[in-house]
Amino acid sequence: MIGLGAVTYFAYHTVEGDRGVLAYLRLQNEILDAEMQLSKVSSERTEMEHRVLLLRPDHLDPDMLEERARIMLNMGREGEVVVFDKRR
Repeated sequence: MIGLGAVTYFAYHTVEGDRGVLAYLRLQNEILDAEMQLSKVSSERTEMEHRVLLLRPDHLDPDMLEERARIMLNMGREGEVVVFDKRR
């Protein structure tokens, strides 16, 4: 009876314990979520770095400069139609 109790105790904690199988599966899901978030943030950072590179004085892109000036000054050319992007 004592042996059966010990086996049951250890089997329960193998599955449900702090370092059990269920905790391991939860941790694996958290790692997967974190890796997906990292991938998303890394791609956003790469895109931002590219946009910043286009505004550097030694490599100034006139189109990017005009875009930033329009956004900052909230102005456009006469006769232009402005379409707002709801994602930003």
